[in-house]
Amino acid sequence: MTDTSTPAARRPGEQALAALGLGAPALDPADASPHTFPGGGRWRTEIPSCEGPEALAVVLAESARLDVPVHRISQGSGVWMLTDAEITEMVEATAVRGIELCLFTGPRGTWDIGGSTRSDSRGAGPRARGHDAVAGCVEDAVRATGLGVKCLLVADEGVLWTLHRARARGILPADTTLKVSALIGPVNPASFAVYERLGADSVNVPSDLTLDHLTDIRRVSGAPMDMYIEAPDDLGGYVRMYEVAELIRRGAPLYLKFGLSKAPGIYPYGHHLRELTLATAKERVRRGRLALDLLARHGADGDMAPLGSRLPGELSRFALSS
Repeated sequence: MTDTSTPAARRPGEQALAALGLGAPALDPADASPHTFPGGGRWRTEIPSCEGPEALAVVLAESARLDVPVHRISQGSGVWMLTDAEITEMVEATAVRGIELCLFTGPRGTWDIGGSTRSDSRGAGPRARGHDAVAGCVEDAVRATGLGVKCLLVADEGVLWTLHRARARGILPADTTLKVSALIGPVNPASFAVYERLGADSVNVPSDLTLDHLTDIRRVSGAPMDMYIEAPDDLGGYVRMYEVAELIRRGAPLYLKFGLSKAPGIYPYGHHLRELTLATAKERVRRGRLALDLLARHGADGDMAPLGSRLPGELSRFALSS
């Protein structure tokens, strides 16, 4: 646990506003998350939408150039969009640097023949429609972990529970971590706790949750939370860079995800999107540098989890059936 009674970091514009009689009320220590990552630290970093070995190489080179520490790199198009050779290349490149590689599993309703996903209600959204879609996600999971991938990105509750059970049965390696996609991210403490109990090791929450919402979640769960500091347009396009210190204070343990607004979608990725994908991969790292610089200016850049750390710690689970 972290001592949340220690003095808070400087808030943006604090001294100037106080001099003008516009100072904000003192932060309430009761709002702060008491949780940390195992091994210490309250935040980790993630570069999302890294769609193949070439984009990965750009991210690794740019993170070295800009000195942006990276704990996790994730991909959004899916395991099925990569060859075995491409997956192996990505596994090896991240493993040597102690970075967790997370690949998306299987079919999604937004890409299959279900017309309801294009209606105003969005139907079942990205979830796996029918037995065969679940089977495709399991196939992706077995294939990816067999090639050395240790983190799987999931957009369906049933797939999450199935992969958690497969992990417990030894069908997937015991150290496989399961990450819930922002496409189905929970918006209240009860649903966040359900995802944790279904097997999630980290849970993407929508980027439009308020600070109070994060505190509400942290009162019931210490599972790692993922949040776009800048969200893609299809997830709202929110830019919350100036809130990053307070997001950590409220939401720890928190993965800071550096997305990119005002950029076209790239899923599912193919060579026809190469130039856009490489350019946006490079800019996501730069956005990370901007956020880290802001944290440093406000004296809030401490408590980063050690590089190379990836496990979520002790979590609550539903009982497994025999």
